Amino acid sequence: MNLLAVEMKNVNVYIGNRHILKDVTLKIPSNTVFVIMGPSGSGKTTLLRVINRLIDLIEDARVEGYVKVLGFDIMKSDPYELRKYIGMVFQIPNPFPHLTIYENIAIAAKINGVAKDKKELDNIVRWALEKAMLWDEVRNRLHDYPHQLSGGQRQRLCLARALAMKPKLLLLDEPTANIDPVNARKLEEAIVSLKDEVTVIMVTHSPYQAARVADYVAVLYDGKVVEQGPAQQLFLRPSTEITQKLLRGEM
Repeated sequence: MNLLAVEMKNVNVYIGNRHILKDVTLKIPSNTVFVIMGPSGSGKTTLLRVINRLIDLIEDARVEGYVKVLGFDIMKSDPYELRKYIGMVFQIPNPFPHLTIYENIAIAAKINGVAKDKKELDNIVRWALEKAMLWDEVRNRLHDYPHQLSGGQRQRLCLARALAMKPKLLLLDEPTANIDPVNARKLEEAIVSLKDEVTVIMVTHSPYQAARVADYVAVLYDGKVVEQGPAQQLFLRPSTEITQKLLRGEM
């Protein structure tokens, strides 16, 4: 049985007087691709923000319950220490525009202290780009700037930057929502190939994408987990009407 990368018990999140997450209980095994599905406004992004403590940056946010991430009780942990082990890729590609392709990746490795010298840094940059399925496209363009890449390439650059931290946990918030289908499939291929090295938690609105990449799936609706389990089981035998509607594209 896999160890747990993330464990949540009865987690409630409030922002002001709004109740966003409601008694969320989840177990996310290590070295898997765990997909969180649900319609817009169901709390998927908020759940990711709890895991890496970005929820702290939201005014009037309050978190109740038990959350353990990579062995850390996050309510009692230094968020800066926690985030050393967690990479994140957002819905809209956000490479640093003033840094070259090489520098975008190198800075993450430098900040996290995973490279001791130039040779090691070069190796990490190449490794991260290969993992993001981008190396062959940019190997002769490392000193170009991100604006010279397509939107899909910029998103895979963001994935490479996150990987250069050598994280133990990778959070992906609808990473293919704003890129073309060809780059989306390359990103999916990269995600599936990563789970031997990192646990991936991915938010998506697409059940088809979830079916392609997921080992496990949780369905969020109105802030509640309505169903969770192995992906194959959930897609073949969904046990709730909400999941059935979601899979049929009715939500």
